[in-house]
Amino acid sequence: MFLGIDIGTSAVKVICTDGTAIHATATADLTVQSPHSGWSEQTPDAWWVATCAALAEIAETMPLSGVTGIGLSGQMHGAVLLDSAREVLRPAILWNDSRSTEDCARLQAALPEIGSIAGVLPLPGFTAPKLMWVAREEPDVHARIAHILLPKDYIGLRLHGELATDRSDAAGTLWLDQAARDWSHVVAEASDTDPGWLPRLADGHEVVGQVTAVAAAETGLPAGIPVVAGGGDAATGAVSLGATEPGRGFISLGTSGQLFVAGDAYHPNPAKYVHAFAHTVPGRWYQMAAMLNGARPIAWLAGQLGIGAGDVVALAESAEPTRVPTFLPYLTGERSPHGDPHIRAGFFGLEDSTDRAALCRAVLEAVAFTFADAVESFGDTIADLPHLAAIGGGSKSPFLLQLIANATGQRIGRTAGSDAGPAMGAARLAACGLGALSLSDLGQQPDVADWFEPAPAHDLSDRLQSYRALYIALKPLSPPSK
Repeated sequence: MFLGIDIGTSAVKVICTDGTAIHATATADLTVQSPHSGWSEQTPDAWWVATCAALAEIAETMPLSGVTGIGLSGQMHGAVLLDSAREVLRPAILWNDSRSTEDCARLQAALPEIGSIAGVLPLPGFTAPKLMWVAREEPDVHARIAHILLPKDYIGLRLHGELATDRSDAAGTLWLDQAARDWSHVVAEASDTDPGWLPRLADGHEVVGQVTAVAAAETGLPAGIPVVAGGGDAATGAVSLGATEPGRGFISLGTSGQLFVAGDAYHPNPAKYVHAFAHTVPGRWYQMAAMLNGARPIAWLAGQLGIGAGDVVALAESAEPTRVPTFLPYLTGERSPHGDPHIRAGFFGLEDSTDRAALCRAVLEAVAFTFADAVESFGDTIADLPHLAAIGGGSKSPFLLQLIANATGQRIGRTAGSDAGPAMGAARLAACGLGALSLSDLGQQPDVADWFEPAPAHDLSDRLQSYRALYIALKPLSPPSK
């Protein structure tokens, strides 16, 4: 049995699998703190507490003594800063934090070629600009930094005591030379980062440590279990779908959203904010459009209306399509394709007769439209893909997947257990690292349970044009956040 532990933004998810079938799952919720406008933080210890809680829930279903390997997955880009005693110096600054906008401009000016090195232009979600902000605004903290980890790798540290990361998670920091698949000292030094602070690099299936006696006492896991490096959630989601081979793609509908296409070469496209990153398996790269808001606007509206996310979807299905306002979903700015940390969300076209169902439909359409923008940003690269698989919590909604198929013109396929994607991918990497699967086995694609074909009778092109026009109209009204 292999465990996959995924450190998400809204929850920690743990699955137990034999490498093919899922035998047990558990989740433990997380919260995000925003002490100032544009800030997004979490306490790393909260990830550990949630991980221990999820493992305790798994133990109620099956004994943890049967676990033979562990793989890690997690939200990318978060800055976990440690001192020389490996103690956390401040709350982790997350992927959807926008405070370092000024630092992104300084980094690009200092290193104009950074898009070709790092696979994408600087944006405040990435880790490197966060370090520049800390150096500028919290110099006392910056002076005490001895180590930098990403969220999943902090859980790795708590499990096995080593400082390590994989290349796919490292890719999202801006510090990785994507072509060389190694740390770029040039980018590190240009972003107020000592290269000595960065952890050692591994491929996702490589064993980087064993569960310590201390971690065993806290988690209930047996001491000595091997832990592999794992990957950033985009790459481990790809592993769960067999998207390690060229020409395979998927969409991910978590708190954020991604459109991911695997390849066997490095092809940067920084002008469109399409990320070109190293994969978690050797000899592979991928291109990805990353949308900061994903399915998050659905949860946001649910909170405002005092209902569940499933209720938002149900109301959306009941709405009269001709009476629906237009919604911009940019609650935390947007990355692909706009590279705009300042734009914010809003409804346009509200009437006295607008009801909750119409608001819900507008929000779901906007999520679909972000994927339409992503498909357009790829250009011809995506034209030959036979279909896009779908994973993430949002993939549980057939209505949303059909909207995405209609808006993008792409065939969408959903596998059983699609909401377990990154955790499943992490567990499969553990199985590979311990010899139960080969690297070629990771390319096996699961069977598609449900297909969603573009429906010409439900064409959304006019509403998509209005959506895009609304962004252009509102962009001048979104000044930099303070």
